[in-house]
Amino acid sequence: MRERVEAALAEIRPALQADGGDVELVEVTEDGVARVKLTGACQGCPMAQYTLQLGVERVLKNAVPELKAVEAVQDLEMYSWAAEPADTAEAAS
Repeated sequence: MRERVEAALAEIRPALQADGGDVELVEVTEDGVARVKLTGACQGCPMAQYTLQLGVERVLKNAVPELKAVEAVQDLEMYSWAAEPADTAEAAS
């Protein structure tokens, strides 16, 4: 299933890249959920949720009918609290 999701993403990637964005496949779970990461101009864009639902999810579900859902994951490294090791954060409090 992962290969078919990757192939479908390759088809829509040029449209995203034309606007300065992109999409990466993070994983496809055993229960049929594709987790993707929007990057570039898509990251933080107010229209990103619409791009995900009306563009990426629609195309992926058409190409891979057994896919149950498409979820966006965030890059946690951009949040300072997520970049700290857990023991450092606890020691600071």
